[in-house]
Amino acid sequence: MKKKLLTAAESINQALKLSMQKDKNLICYGLGATDPAKIFNTTQNLLEKFGKERVFDVPTSENALTGIGIGACIGGLRVVMSHQRLDFALLSFDQIINNAAKWSYMFGGNSNPVSITIRMVIGKGWGQGPTHAQSLQSLFAHIPGLKVVMPSSPSDAKGLLISSIFDPDPVIFLEHRWLHGLKEKVNQNFYKTPLKKCKKIFSGKDITIVTMSNMTVEMKKIIKFLKIKKINCELIDLRTISPIDYNTIVKSVKKTGKLLIVDTSHKTLSISSQISSFISENNFEFLKMGPQIIGLPDYPVPTSHSLTKYYYPNSIKIINKILKMTNKKVKINRKLFENKVHDKPGEWFTGAF
Repeated sequence: MKKKLLTAAESINQALKLSMQKDKNLICYGLGATDPAKIFNTTQNLLEKFGKERVFDVPTSENALTGIGIGACIGGLRVVMSHQRLDFALLSFDQIINNAAKWSYMFGGNSNPVSITIRMVIGKGWGQGPTHAQSLQSLFAHIPGLKVVMPSSPSDAKGLLISSIFDPDPVIFLEHRWLHGLKEKVNQNFYKTPLKKCKKIFSGKDITIVTMSNMTVEMKKIIKFLKIKKINCELIDLRTISPIDYNTIVKSVKKTGKLLIVDTSHKTLSISSQISSFISENNFEFLKMGPQIIGLPDYPVPTSHSLTKYYYPNSIKIINKILKMTNKKVKINRKLFENKVHDKPGEWFTGAF
């Protein structure tokens, strides 16, 4: 199995290329698909390789271009489209909720499936502010008929995107903007990563931590630090937040008796509150304490550098929560976790968001 060091953006680009080679009926379009930025470099060279009939830019009309994609699927094509930012896709809710999500159910499967994958960028960073940095995955996860996917690594970005593309159901594919520059050795072959299965990243007996997307990346650093301090956390990356793989979570909670969910979104009525509710309702006897949640406060995302510093949960806050839940005391070297440029992945980062 040949592997190559790739960014997540390059992995997504590779997934699109391999999928378009495999299925001649797959088209790829969206705002910025063929412009110089190539949707954060994820659609690089697709136009040159597959031509303008299969890869193309579109007018800024989100509801219309989503409806065109749904119609194309019903007509026998397979579609990957991009709204770039989740915030823009809010204008297409009528098509996503009333058409894409319900089509197969309304017609009893007696029609071509709406095999559409809708890519959106989410997450904090670089002063994106209240209309460009929202992580509203819970809105989509609430709708029956939609699958919602959130990769946290380059390998998963590739495998999950390929699985999404070849899934018969409509899939909302959410890419955190900090994920695009993340590097990892990635299998160069065509492969699928299951959409309905969590990934256990670390095993541990003290506490179960469930998270998603970029928070998984941040939690890895925290858990490695805590392991040195003899605190063993079990880390579960959701990957697919609709449907949720409860079996993996339940198995872990039965072992640890403690559950912390770290969300990228607002705490109220979130994916994390849903998981907390499910575990409390169905597995209460295994809990040593009530499930805990760390998420965003219930007000819009700020733009200014000074406000975002206190808006997003930082590593110190998460560590203190874990210490409290495990009844441990550890001296924290704040220099390990302090980030002078908290609104971007590191000082090396120059864009684009």
